[in-house]
Amino acid sequence: MAGAPLSNKFKIFLLVIASILVAAMLLFSQHVTNKLLDNQREAVRLYARSLEYISSAQSETSDFTFVFNEVIRTIDFPIILTDPLNQPIYWKNLLTDSLDLAEMTEKEQDVFFSETIEEMDRQYTPLRIALNDTIVLNYVHYGESRVIQQLRWLPYIEIGLATVFILIAYVGFSYIKRSEQSNIWVGMAKETAHQLGTPLSSIMGWMDILKNEVPELGETIVEMENDILRLNKVTERFSKIGSKPDLKPEKLDEVVAGVIGYMSKRLPKSGRKVELTIETPGTFTGFINRELFEWVVENLTKNALDAIEGPGGKISFSFALEKGRVILDVKDTGKGIDAKYHKEVFRPGYTTKKRGWGLGLSLSKRIIEDYHRGKLFVKESSPGAGTTFRIRLPG
Repeated sequence: MAGAPLSNKFKIFLLVIASILVAAMLLFSQHVTNKLLDNQREAVRLYARSLEYISSAQSETSDFTFVFNEVIRTIDFPIILTDPLNQPIYWKNLLTDSLDLAEMTEKEQDVFFSETIEEMDRQYTPLRIALNDTIVLNYVHYGESRVIQQLRWLPYIEIGLATVFILIAYVGFSYIKRSEQSNIWVGMAKETAHQLGTPLSSIMGWMDILKNEVPELGETIVEMENDILRLNKVTERFSKIGSKPDLKPEKLDEVVAGVIGYMSKRLPKSGRKVELTIETPGTFTGFINRELFEWVVENLTKNALDAIEGPGGKISFSFALEKGRVILDVKDTGKGIDAKYHKEVFRPGYTTKKRGWGLGLSLSKRIIEDYHRGKLFVKESSPGAGTTFRIRLPG
């Protein structure tokens, strides 16, 4: 749990760095775009000055084709020269591959030029060509070149690609991290099973000797044997981690009832009066591995018992069917969990207890979601109002 704040700080640091890089990218692209726009405006201004010069030197009916074809033939942005009434005289860089003025009717051409000129004027103020600065001869309307338009989209494309790259890297890193955690889980579980196996076999042998030599301890020995069988079952559970479990149709209510029976016998020894009940009568069947699913129910029950701080309380189990899926809710009257920790409780190492590794809920989630293709989550909880964990199994 101690590592969580450091992890959050590192994530915030990466977010800040990414934001700075994105801002720098946007500012640089905007700077380049503005430079190109300044050059474009200067080209339009020079063109207008050239026309004014020609107009002042010749008659108003001078041929401006030379200016278009020679003086500004390198212009790559859309431009329209109109008369004082905004009727087009000459234009350049207007048509796309899918647009041909020759195929338009006269009315369609008028609409096209009218809309194009209006759109250009919304972007940039048209330049006026006047004779002696009094008589308006023409207007020059212009828009943005394709390069500038593409540059405006460039930062967003770069951000999108960077986001996709980050997502791929994050998913890949998460997958590697999960694989490493999985290998650690499997290795630890199998080693635990191996280490428990030898002393358990020895204890079972000693129990047989004790049962024969001290018959007056019959009831005590029976309970000790039950606990040894439970330890042996725990060993089998650990040995199943990492292997594909066999899923069979089992009566879930019987599994829960078995856990309640086992836990109820040991509650009086803890000095607390906690009621464990199945709220929903009936039989509910699901495809599970009985040993592993029983382990999950035990973990949730122990977690609920730890959450009940007073001398008494209640833990209830209820079943339901939802769109062919089996639902099991485990509800306690404990201290509850703050909403911001609803997902955090499943993180390996997270615990609010003075003792323990904080692995029970994490292992339970792994068993339900990885092995049973179901879901385990906090359905509802708040401080002082208890907690309800929900298991959802596929039909």
